[in-house]
Amino acid sequence: MRVITGSARGASLFALEGNDTRPTAQRVKEAEFSAIQFYIPGARVLDLFAGSGQLGIEALSRGAVSAVFVEAADECIKVIRRNLEKTGLSGKARVVKSDAFRFLSRADELFDIVFIAPPYNLGLAGKALRRAAPNVDASGFVLCETEVGAKMPEAVGGLVLSKRYKYGQTAVLLYRKDKSEE
Repeated sequence: MRVITGSARGASLFALEGNDTRPTAQRVKEAEFSAIQFYIPGARVLDLFAGSGQLGIEALSRGAVSAVFVEAADECIKVIRRNLEKTGLSGKARVVKSDAFRFLSRADELFDIVFIAPPYNLGLAGKALRRAAPNVDASGFVLCETEVGAKMPEAVGGLVLSKRYKYGQTAVLLYRKDKSEE
């Protein structure tokens, strides 16, 4: 698992051993960032279910101004901090030890890009999308990564499904703010 491009290009990232976390596959991450590359510079990023922090770190490496990493597991928090130190991006990051839903219930800040990549087959992606919608800036969007076949809404909380991608057993859904509501 490596940072693809930007200030930390080529840096290998630490990940947890075992099957408790499912890092985003390299080809899926490349596709996700190809779809949003022009929106990253200057963006405020939220990485929910952060795991190793690779999505938020990739965004910071590509010019995002800040990233909040939300993760509940102590082991993952340690890995995120190690990866931020290794890439020299700690100064632009805030690591929050919290359940994603608890964090969203208290969050009052807006984000330009929200990454939602929860464990598969638990129905968490749709629930997190609904809860994150109020925290997405008017010109922002959400990238949801889930298993192919997961029931995901076409529209929710002012967000509309803009694009859907499939990579093996992984589905990536891009939601944008609905401009017709303005």
